[in-house]
Amino acid sequence: MAILPIVEVPDPRLKTVSTPVEGVDDEVRKLIEDMFDTMYDAPGIGLAAIQVGVPKRIVVMDLQEEEDEDGKPIREPRVFINPEILDPAEDMSLYTEGCLSVPEQFAEVERPARCRVKWLDENGAEHDEVFEGLLATCIQHEMDHLEGIVFIDHLSRLKRQMILKKLQKARKAAA
Repeated sequence: MAILPIVEVPDPRLKTVSTPVEGVDDEVRKLIEDMFDTMYDAPGIGLAAIQVGVPKRIVVMDLQEEEDEDGKPIREPRVFINPEILDPAEDMSLYTEGCLSVPEQFAEVERPARCRVKWLDENGAEHDEVFEGLLATCIQHEMDHLEGIVFIDHLSRLKRQMILKKLQKARKAAA
């Protein structure tokens, strides 16, 4: 168990296109475990390997949408290795997104409302499923990271610059 440092904008590593995982082995499973520890600690609902400085096509997610009787989020961790988006819907949805690599900054991003995703899990088993709602938004957001795209890249230049200025100001205030 390890909490890894999260790479934040404007770090150029976030522009890296990640490479496919050649085989699911103990090293990959250890990275996945560390990614979950990092994501839960942050806290967040999704994390791509490049966000912890590893340019591999791995995403971990846990939307934690439901709570137990004590009000604690019910964890439903999901692992996506070498994910591919197939058949994105033509109808779009708007969702206010945030990102662990762009801390405490949020903006509306439009994405396909549904998408079919094909991937391997942490045991190397193949999956093919249609996602909708927050799950569809989150997997598309995380898969953007695998292509070197951060959610603010979907915004107008003006909105992106405003977010980067707010982030810079927050970093100065914290220092």
